[in-house]
Amino acid sequence: MNTLLDRPFLPALLALLLLGCGGGKGPAAGGTVPTYLPTDPTTGPAAGNPDGRYPVPAEALAQDVSRPDQVIGTGTPESCTPEAFIAAVAQGGKITFNGGSKPFTLTLPRPAKVFNNKPDVVIDGGGVVTLSGGGRTRILYMNTCDPDQVWTTSHCDNQEHPQLTVQNLTFIDGNSTGETQYDGGGAIWVRGGRFRVVNCRFFNNACASLGPDVGGAAVRVFSQFSGLPVYVAHSTFGGATGFGNRGSNGGGLSSIGVSWSIYNSLFSFNQAQGNGANPPQAGTPGGGSGGAIYNDGNTMRLGIYGTLIEQNQVNAHGSAIFFVSNDGTGTVHIEDSVLRRNLGGSWYVRPGLSMDAGSRLEVVNSTLQ
Repeated sequence: MNTLLDRPFLPALLALLLLGCGGGKGPAAGGTVPTYLPTDPTTGPAAGNPDGRYPVPAEALAQDVSRPDQVIGTGTPESCTPEAFIAAVAQGGKITFNGGSKPFTLTLPRPAKVFNNKPDVVIDGGGVVTLSGGGRTRILYMNTCDPDQVWTTSHCDNQEHPQLTVQNLTFIDGNSTGETQYDGGGAIWVRGGRFRVVNCRFFNNACASLGPDVGGAAVRVFSQFSGLPVYVAHSTFGGATGFGNRGSNGGGLSSIGVSWSIYNSLFSFNQAQGNGANPPQAGTPGGGSGGAIYNDGNTMRLGIYGTLIEQNQVNAHGSAIFFVSNDGTGTVHIEDSVLRRNLGGSWYVRPGLSMDAGSRLEVVNSTLQ
């Protein structure tokens, strides 16, 4: 029997829905609450906060992949190979999969790496593709300052391209614990250009468990172009017992000097496993801050909209969020969101939230408990 996903008109219809239109409010003016591709509940918690209804700006919507540059597979899951995926990412452009309508997994032998002299990369899993690191490797890597990936400007830490978008995907068992030069980022590590996450799930990803500044069990990001934010929309990090991500700091996300705008997402059951904070207390290895989110740097902004952050755990600070702007110019904005029942740690300005005294805290129609 054919399913809705087999009908030829549906991809175009979904693309129109994802592009969105209409009103909005506040920072998301001009946004909408789009319809997203469903994720199979038998493969883990669904993507996104089920109660999240905050309007999403155009910049945080999924990209149109109705005319892909590369299609991986010829109709069966077996035809979608890890090597084909790694090669496609290296070539860039809009990447989709033709592996059928049922969920399937690609287990990578090494990270797929973006080359800086290729087109921007959009990877769309159609709601059925899972990318796995097999508990042995990171899954995706982009670094505008890595000469092995080709330098394309004299200001690699502040260049507009490449831009990487991951959408309608699940990332599992990414593991960067063996990385020494570019640590953290168990599933995804990004520096430079722009980065966007839409309708994705991150389960059981891991980075180094100890250290004062290593982090991002799922995702780690550095130096985005012109200080523009990383967008995360309708995505899940953990979501249930046995699905959480874990690392020294930032069980879900970690960054240095990067702004974030996070919409209608779910962070739960993630762990910051380090011990001794940053700088590390005497006799400790350091780390253990930011159960869900770890932000460090100077002028940066963390925006949380329509998002649920609960039951994350730390040993040091910020069981939900750790945010430190070293020069006191940062802002944390929490709107239409809930932070609750996050565990462990100390130095709280509000339940679950550890942040420096100089930065600005804005809480709108939200619960922190």
